[in-house]
Amino acid sequence: VAGLGNYGLWGTRHSVGMEVLDRLARQLAVAESWRMDKRCCADVALATAHGLELVLLKPRRFMNLNGLSVASAAEIYSLGPEDIYLVHDDLDKALGKVAIKLGGSARGHNGVQSCINALHSNEMTRLRIGIGRP
Repeated sequence: VAGLGNYGLWGTRHSVGMEVLDRLARQLAVAESWRMDKRCCADVALATAHGLELVLLKPRRFMNLNGLSVASAAEIYSLGPEDIYLVHDDLDKALGKVAIKLGGSARGHNGVQSCINALHSNEMTRLRIGIGRP
């Protein structure tokens, strides 16, 4: 599960994917286990939920390069694009609205496009978090 955003720009709507991962880590009782993994240039926490092993990932790159971290982590943990969930902001959704999308285009989202390019696939599931237009 990759929370897309601009690392270090906490509290901005554009980095809501990372905020969601922080909350998920708290709910799964792994919030204290985040560690920097230099192999994929990301903060990583491992968790288990409903019998599934999860790799929580917050790339330490700018949004338009998030895919490099996601692809590196996929290789390290032997994951295919169909195993990856991207959590990211969506300007076209009202603030706080969410939607799940399987595959398809990036719809102009630079972080998603970066993931598509780096993984050579658009088969990732996406949790789109509405941030509305300014």
